[in-house]
Amino acid sequence: MNLRADVGLEVHVQLRTRSKMFCGCATSSGEAPNTNVCPVCLGYPGALPVMNGEAIKLTVMSGLMIGCRINLRNKFDRKNYFYPDQAKNYQISQYDEPLCIGGHLDIALEDGTTKRIGITRIHLEEDVAKNTHFPDGSGVDFNRGGTPLMEIVTEPDMANADEAMAFLTKLKQILEYGGVSDCNLEEGNMRCDVNSSVREEGAATLGTKVEIKNMNTFKGVHRALSYEIQRQMREVSRGGTIIQETRRWDDAAGVTESMRTKERAHDYRYFPEPDLLPVELTQEQVDLWAKLLPELPEARRARLVSEFGIPEYDAGVLSADRPVADFFEATAKACGNGKAASNWVMTEILRVLSETGQSVANLKFGPAELAALIKLVDSKAINMPSAKIVFAELLEKGGDPAAIVKAKGMAQVSDSGVIESFADQAIAANPGPVADFKGGKAAALQFLVGQVMKLSKGKANPAMAREILEKKLKS
Repeated sequence: MNLRADVGLEVHVQLRTRSKMFCGCATSSGEAPNTNVCPVCLGYPGALPVMNGEAIKLTVMSGLMIGCRINLRNKFDRKNYFYPDQAKNYQISQYDEPLCIGGHLDIALEDGTTKRIGITRIHLEEDVAKNTHFPDGSGVDFNRGGTPLMEIVTEPDMANADEAMAFLTKLKQILEYGGVSDCNLEEGNMRCDVNSSVREEGAATLGTKVEIKNMNTFKGVHRALSYEIQRQMREVSRGGTIIQETRRWDDAAGVTESMRTKERAHDYRYFPEPDLLPVELTQEQVDLWAKLLPELPEARRARLVSEFGIPEYDAGVLSADRPVADFFEATAKACGNGKAASNWVMTEILRVLSETGQSVANLKFGPAELAALIKLVDSKAINMPSAKIVFAELLEKGGDPAAIVKAKGMAQVSDSGVIESFADQAIAANPGPVADFKGGKAAALQFLVGQVMKLSKGKANPAMAREILEKKLKS
């Protein structure tokens, strides 16, 4: 059978607010279990919710960044279910009147084309508590319960795991640029439910949907979706039936496993939240929030190329992460050499961040120090090997590059007389390579340059050393 897959995502994003959605408890992570709680988020009888206005603003801004229509009148509903992660046995969410409707993201495909992924809606709700299972029992931590949670629901427009990965990566970039969420997957700021189905190519209706719950890594989404699509295709190809269900991903085993049959909307018995008035926004308020939107990754990538003269590939890598892009721009402006700044950030800083798992905020130096180092190289005060030593010192201790150069006696020697002396010593001590060069082996010259660098303890200007050696050997 010629089968195809249809994939949609439900992306849950914790918003960057200081307090929870319907109470004043802090949203900070890492606290002792069940300490950031109060009668409201613990669901005590008689405790009334109070809406977080900042969460409304951040959700609207998110919708504007991905082309949604803002629903000026929207409301909150009760989603009823019995589970340990909701103390009051219902979740305050949005059902038929969400904040944002429609919208899209265009993702890049491997063949160089783009594909438009439709957005169905963005609604706002309160996050649930975190269940932790131990060998001798389970525990529930309500610190997370009540955190403002934005749910971005896509159309089933993706066809495979690669497209889902591309969508999630681009969405994460946009939300980080907008400052609406930390999008830290390790802390659970961004999680994803994956819906997939298969059908015969050309069939008018979608196949039966299967949901994989609570994926918290992009790599996990890719692996789980790749497995699940193949599982469904095998089942359908041999005449089996796909049932609508919720499955979990066992990362160690590399398989999805059935959890329960999928609930439908009527199972949750939605009805309007009686303790909250509908949210009524004005177009003037939405327009004001629209003015707060940042330059988005695609626009920034184009500007980095035009403003700093760097290749499109460099701009794409740098603009993928807003703090990295900010670090590059500040460095480039301070040193006046966009390409050199790009080279240092891409080859050295990104390497360090990858090895350590840290962000540029954790570095012991900033753009000003990197710019000063680049200026030392550009002015030929130091050569590149010495610059690498200074960079290592900055990584370890921070400091002023010029002071490090002075303290270590690393200033580059550009005195032609001194370099000529080193060149004469190198020629006298290496008759074999000298003869090779005169015999037409150009590579021998590089060996002699290396000898000059060795004699000068790495301080000689390499370009001058090469020029002087070549002149002497040819004469």
